[in-house]
Amino acid sequence: MTKRKDLSSGIPALDRVLEGVWAGDNIVLQVDDIADFLPFAHRYCEYTRNAGRKLVYFRFADHEPLLPEGLPAEVHELDPSAGFEQFISEILTVIDRNGHDAVYYLFDSLSGLAVDWYSDRMLGNFFRLTCPYLFDYDTVALFMLLRNVHTPLATRAIHTTAQIVLDIFRHKDELYILPLKVWERRSPTMYMLHSWIGDEVRPVTRSVELAEIRTSMPQPWIDPSVEWRDPWTSAFAEAREVQERLRAGEAAPGEEKAHVQRLVRMLLSRDETDDVFGLCLEHFGLDDLLAIGKRMIGTGQIGGKSVGMLLARKILERTKPDLAGRLEVHDSFYVGSDVFYSYLVLNDCWWDRYRLKGAEDLFDRARDLESRLRTGALPPVVLEQFREVLEYFGQSPVIVRSSSLLEDAYGNSFSGKYESVFCGNQGNPEERLADFIEAVRTIYASTMSEEALSYRLHRGLIHRDEQMALLVQRVSGEFHGDLYYPHIGGVGYSFNPYVWHKRIDPAQGMLRLVFGLGTRAVDRHDDDYTRVVALNAPMLRPEGSTDEIRTYSQKAVNVISLAENAHAPRSFEEVLAASGDLPLEMLTSRDLALEQRAREAGVHNVFSEVLTFEGLLTRTAFPAEMHAMMSAIAEAYRHPVDIEFTVNFTDDGDYLVNLLQCRPFHFVGELTHLPAPADIPPATVLLKTAGPVIGHSMAIEVDRVVYVVPEEYSALSTNDRFATASLVGRVMNQPGEKRSIVLAGPGRWGTRMPELGVPAMLSQIKNATVLCEVAEMHAGLNPDLSLGTHFFNDLVDLGILYMGIKPGSTGSLLNADLLQGLPNALGRIIPEASDKGDLVRVIDAEDLDGRSIWLWSDVLEQRAIVFVSDRCEVRRP
Repeated sequence: MTKRKDLSSGIPALDRVLEGVWAGDNIVLQVDDIADFLPFAHRYCEYTRNAGRKLVYFRFADHEPLLPEGLPAEVHELDPSAGFEQFISEILTVIDRNGHDAVYYLFDSLSGLAVDWYSDRMLGNFFRLTCPYLFDYDTVALFMLLRNVHTPLATRAIHTTAQIVLDIFRHKDELYILPLKVWERRSPTMYMLHSWIGDEVRPVTRSVELAEIRTSMPQPWIDPSVEWRDPWTSAFAEAREVQERLRAGEAAPGEEKAHVQRLVRMLLSRDETDDVFGLCLEHFGLDDLLAIGKRMIGTGQIGGKSVGMLLARKILERTKPDLAGRLEVHDSFYVGSDVFYSYLVLNDCWWDRYRLKGAEDLFDRARDLESRLRTGALPPVVLEQFREVLEYFGQSPVIVRSSSLLEDAYGNSFSGKYESVFCGNQGNPEERLADFIEAVRTIYASTMSEEALSYRLHRGLIHRDEQMALLVQRVSGEFHGDLYYPHIGGVGYSFNPYVWHKRIDPAQGMLRLVFGLGTRAVDRHDDDYTRVVALNAPMLRPEGSTDEIRTYSQKAVNVISLAENAHAPRSFEEVLAASGDLPLEMLTSRDLALEQRAREAGVHNVFSEVLTFEGLLTRTAFPAEMHAMMSAIAEAYRHPVDIEFTVNFTDDGDYLVNLLQCRPFHFVGELTHLPAPADIPPATVLLKTAGPVIGHSMAIEVDRVVYVVPEEYSALSTNDRFATASLVGRVMNQPGEKRSIVLAGPGRWGTRMPELGVPAMLSQIKNATVLCEVAEMHAGLNPDLSLGTHFFNDLVDLGILYMGIKPGSTGSLLNADLLQGLPNALGRIIPEASDKGDLVRVIDAEDLDGRSIWLWSDVLEQRAIVFVSDRCEVRRP
């Protein structure tokens, strides 16, 4: 479409030099001072009044207003400190509302945005997104940029995107104009220096005059005395100067505090109302923040996971120096959140991500965007920094971890929602770099995963600014031949919501331990087991006999295979054989009963080592020290916390703990006793358990019970089992409904192995009030299996009560006759699934002729029951 070419800058003589102002032109003036911009801005504004054109003014900087007093305009006052996403969204909304027809826009100084965002990179991203948007609406927009204060990250992006770029100089109190870019227009004198005197804009043609004027203007690339520092670099340079004066005893009172607050906003948190912001100000000094800056790749914040790790370590260093001495030194790097934004802009993905938020087909669009993010290009300057990081680590394995701005925050853990990727880091430099880039792309793409977006929707975070920073860590551990792993990986909780025995004191916390990489501690593995430790009773186990302890002990180990250059599982026996000298006295116990049976059967060399960690738990201060560490951090947080860690034994028999992650632990409800309900006739009981019951005690009226019939489910094919999970998801996510729902089914909910349970995703079952696993599919099912994993963190995070039922065990009951005899509402809710009524039963209280469905649970007593009763006969506990 042909653009209008009869518009004006407000200075007719300048219009002639530029061969006209066209619809869609974004005009950028580079000046040394705002006073040199004001004459252009005022003439521009006066033209809109005289020509009857609409003027929109975006006011966001702290300089004097650019709009002449009394001149009519639509003024929008914006706050850049609210964040890039909110700021640009407000501008785009105004542009959309005003539409086409040559609306004129005036922006405050762009240089102020770089200061607010501490980033030339983000200023460049802003212009790359806003300028084409204005161009498509056939507007005219006038911008100002301070000269010689920005790096090419900003200036190159602005110059290549704008239609007109003019350098404005003042010499001997006269203004001069040097066009640097005029898109699709040319003339013999267009790019010459021009003088603006009165109403005349004329080219300067005399070499004597040109040389005098140009040499009077400082040029950073010619004059090394001219500093060319962006706001990010300047902030760190000024902080380092204060640091030197502090060491020399020359700094004024309050100087350090001001710079600490500034760097905290740049690196850690910009929400001054957030508790994490206050914790950072309380515990980090200038030296700490400058040390973080030295290990940054790109600019921006380092994200929640990085902040949590650093903050926990600093709290221990300041409050418990003896425990801090137990910590392994870390040498992590941080990829700033601005790199993610630049990745989106560079690969033409930002607009698609921006439009996701209100889309009805959000998940379909997200899948397409996810696939594009897996193949995007990274800025060359970032790739060079990646090379330097890998050179630093040599061939030590590394892990690239998600560390988004919303991750690991108070109330929003995002536990397991984003990817983290191990890099074996083997091969030549180019191969190692390629693997590292692939890891970065994988994590960036995971921001568009269905699980992550469902979590954001459910938590009301879909419109919040979510940028992805990255934490790059050396994998804790050591080389054992062709394998690399730590001796122990684990997770810990300062408060234990997983009360599976009456002897457990929730306030003392709990651990989940594995041999090898901690991925086996945080990810759910339905075919294997880990060691769950209640810290007030470390040797307490849910198992009884020696045979049960062996059965429910860890059999597989996650390691880095150097030969495969990948994260891989191995059997414990295989790892033990390949590893040589290990501190088995701390890790394993011999199964003496098994050895005796083997001798009696004439079998020799039987493998009897069982991963129990009894030596660690009984012969060292490890349980007490982990409790003390978590308690100290939780006290500082004024909130329970959960951590991820490794343990590595030293040559002298001692051990070091590597604190990898820390975040507030979000737990809904209380662990309290509730009085038991009145006598309940056995015939009215639907479900009953004597443990495990995990979550919080409650006594509520239930609206619906959804029950997947074990016998019917067991007969299904694999495809039909996945289809069943989808059907359950539809029942659990009926639009407009807010119900209390008990969801019960065979085996494990959320499993990836449909032969072991119903493979429903969290997004499909997130609306459950109670999740009940019935041990009827898998003879070895142990309901304690998933304690402390991301899956159970999600249940606790969402306030879902967990019940494990073992039919035939004392105190457990599954009343199949009653469950299948009550009216089934499935056909009413989903008519096309009415033929699935034998497989999925939906029992609604409204269909029970005046009777109600009740749930009572006492977590401390490890008892829970779901039953049907007449309203008049039930005393609510």
